[in-house]
Amino acid sequence: MRVLVYSDDAGTREKVRLAIGRRPAADVPLVEIVECATQPAVLKYLDSGDIDVAVLDGEAAPAGGMGISRQAKDEVHNCPPILLIIARRDDRWLANWSRADAVVAQPLDPMAVAETVADLMRRRLSSSGSPRPAQPVS
Repeated sequence: MRVLVYSDDAGTREKVRLAIGRRPAADVPLVEIVECATQPAVLKYLDSGDIDVAVLDGEAAPAGGMGISRQAKDEVHNCPPILLIIARRDDRWLANWSRADAVVAQPLDPMAVAETVADLMRRRLSSSGSPRPAQPVS
């Protein structure tokens, strides 16, 4: 399954990528990570239909993950489940506004990230049947 990880911060993307690993849980398929640092790249991948789960950094700049999540939920057909990374637990109300499917707060707990991504992968599998073969995005 393809998991998109969006942040303008390479360090945040690396933390998420390491937390997810090749397989975040024994009962889910292997993961291919797609990293993005810009809003246009995220929307291009989401529009392609080749992303199974998206992890968006709510603190990214200039386009934050909350706004991208809201836009994707409004505009992307069959939008994949979205995990939103928030700076503070008190930002959960903003995550609700963004219509994200799940939330984790900074500092990132690798176990919580892996468990949450695995749960969203299960949700995607149950709604779509099986993972699709990876297709290049041009």
